[in-house]
Amino acid sequence: MPKGSLDRWIYYSHENDAPSLDWKTRRQVITHIAKGLSYLHEECSKRIAHLDVKPQNILLDENFNAKLSDFGLSKLIDQDKSQVITRMRGTPGYLAPEWLTSQITEKVDVYSFGIVVMEIVSGRKNLDTSRSKESIHLITLLEEKVKSDKLEDLIDKHSADMQVHKQEVLEMMELAMWCLQIDSKRRPQMSEVVKVLEGHMSVESRIDYNFVATSQTMFGIAEKTGSSDPPQASDLSGPR
Repeated sequence: MPKGSLDRWIYYSHENDAPSLDWKTRRQVITHIAKGLSYLHEECSKRIAHLDVKPQNILLDENFNAKLSDFGLSKLIDQDKSQVITRMRGTPGYLAPEWLTSQITEKVDVYSFGIVVMEIVSGRKNLDTSRSKESIHLITLLEEKVKSDKLEDLIDKHSADMQVHKQEVLEMMELAMWCLQIDSKRRPQMSEVVKVLEGHMSVESRIDYNFVATSQTMFGIAEKTGSSDPPQASDLSGPR
């Protein structure tokens, strides 16, 4: 894949000489990722959960057509099973809260997809320790910005084209936030995400803008996990 992996193209840094992607290209990449995951989750004879969706595992051809890669952590889920029990796998910063229970569905990929979308539109890493303490964790910052009605602060400032298409980018963030619901049942199927991207469906209007879990019940854990204090989603998606 001549353009390499997506992380080379979306993270701004002084050392990175790759030109900033325009909005059309970023939207194309997001759509291709969504279609790839929709195929794995809903069109195969057995559902396939990728379990390691991140920019480093998204490869680009010469026209910035995106392909999912690295299926080393993938898991088959029988069609007649609602979930599968497996050990925690994946990359810190992209892990859904329900990994704390080891009982997961393909919806963990939907959560990771939401993280990747936010990285693409903001031009920064989900976890960036080079930033101020308040800005290290993109998803915590997202929660703060949406509640203060300042979402546009997160749009990639290094791309004039992204600023020109501000309204479309904000709509994409709404889609990402639907995918980032703590309760996996409130996240869309990837086929629904594709329908939104193709203009055939609207984003769910009742989105919970709390993206960092502060109790087990927030993401549907009924049993004890062996700790006297409830773990937080930030243990998975936050800084390590």
